Amino acid sequence: MTSSSDLPYRRCVGILLFNRSGKVWIGRRIAKWDSDSSQKMWQMPQGGIDEGETPAEAAMRELDEEIGTNQADIIGELPDWLDYDLPQDVLGSALGGKYRGQTQKWFAMRFWGVDGQIDITGANGHKMEFDQWRWGDIEELTDLVVSFKRPVYTRVVAHFKPLASPITN
Repeated sequence: MTSSSDLPYRRCVGILLFNRSGKVWIGRRIAKWDSDSSQKMWQMPQGGIDEGETPAEAAMRELDEEIGTNQADIIGELPDWLDYDLPQDVLGSALGGKYRGQTQKWFAMRFWGVDGQIDITGANGHKMEFDQWRWGDIEELTDLVVSFKRPVYTRVVAHFKPLASPITN
């Protein structure tokens, strides 16, 4: 059995994407493993930081890879890195079995495109990560995510909530 203390955290980024109406992008993950209810597989885009890449560069790349768009600007950054540990029942299989969890740098972005410019099908040559998506209220996020990510999402929502307002220009 793998012990979490024997494994490092994977460095990655998370993205809270706002549209012009102040709604946030929420995607339903394609389940690879189910430590929690499949009802709670909704999340925001996230992914690893490649060697030589800054967190901001990784966030822009991950947005394009996971939801098929680069029609966004970074409008905020959470100053702290936030960690979560994987549950024991998926440790050793999730994240390739190489990590105890993730340490994440979170960014808020504003989407300037139209919904038709979002493509989760993997047509851009990257692996399909989500099977559904929608715009929702920022307050929904903590109830939709798997329980082991909830403390991270609670901090992200609290930090970026002031940005969840419509813009008129």
